Amino acid sequence: MNMVRGALVALLNLEDDFEVVSELERGDEILGAALEVRPDIAIIDIDLPGLDGLSAAALLRKRLPACRTLILTSLGRPGTLRRALSAQVSGYLLKDAPPGDLASAVRRVNSGQRVIDPQLALDAWGGAESPLTERETEVLRLAADGSEAAEIASQLHLSTGTVRNYLTTIVSKLNARNRVDALRIARDAGWLM
Repeated sequence: MNMVRGALVALLNLEDDFEVVSELERGDEILGAALEVRPDIAIIDIDLPGLDGLSAAALLRKRLPACRTLILTSLGRPGTLRRALSAQVSGYLLKDAPPGDLASAVRRVNSGQRVIDPQLALDAWGGAESPLTERETEVLRLAADGSEAAEIASQLHLSTGTVRNYLTTIVSKLNARNRVDALRIARDAGWLM
């Protein structure tokens, strides 16, 4: 991860009109650093320790609205793009895009345009919305973190039986074989981080 980030910083620093003002490892460091250095654009991966990139982008949007966000990720799933757009990111680019596309995307985002990988945008346009309710998604997210039904019940102020019912409903709605398969389906569709 450090090598990839370092290569991206080096690539951006080759551009005469760019200045990289911060380089971070963790999502929970983004807001504090942005409030300190006040960047024009934050280039953020989704899969970060501490706080995922979409949550960090949403925090930036609230606390530092002048900072535009460009998601640069390997997660090319329509549901993830839809969540990124809900977080009001300015751009969404896949890491396997040609290197010149990053500089172009940064310039376009800086000028106020939205930049989205075209194929992913088409896939998202025709993709399915999550069949899960907000509460079911919350239960599945906690289960994905390894929490057992009793722990989930305690965190959400529900009974253990209710949580088990939610998990059964989730498996059924996703046509999954079991909870692990439901997690895989939801992640692959981009409905769950």
